[in-house]
Amino acid sequence: MTVEAAKVESVMIDCRDVDALVPFWSEILGIEERVRYPGYVWLGRAVKGGPALAFQQVPEVKAVKNRVHLDLQHSDPEAFIARVEALGGKRLDDHEAGGFRWSVLADPEGNEFCITKSE
Repeated sequence: MTVEAAKVESVMIDCRDVDALVPFWSEILGIEERVRYPGYVWLGRAVKGGPALAFQQVPEVKAVKNRVHLDLQHSDPEAFIARVEALGGKRLDDHEAGGFRWSVLADPEGNEFCITKSE
């Protein structure tokens, strides 16, 4: 008997202030808010059939490195990083391995994500 595989519906980000993070992520990803409940917000899908990005309000502050993070691509990573910083995010580090380059960024609450040049 074959069991149907699960589909990733949403990637949920814990945060202290959904009203601060939703505009940040909506702006950098170019997707709008779709659904809101007290303490929860879902953005639309960045790609048809892909998972939605969602936010869940939690009482605690981020204390350690994320165990899961988003890897993003952009045609001009430096311009994207400048936009992230203008919206309250930060550049944390730059890396290179085997000619592949990426930067680690953080949103206004410190949630890490990466950006690399799109191919």
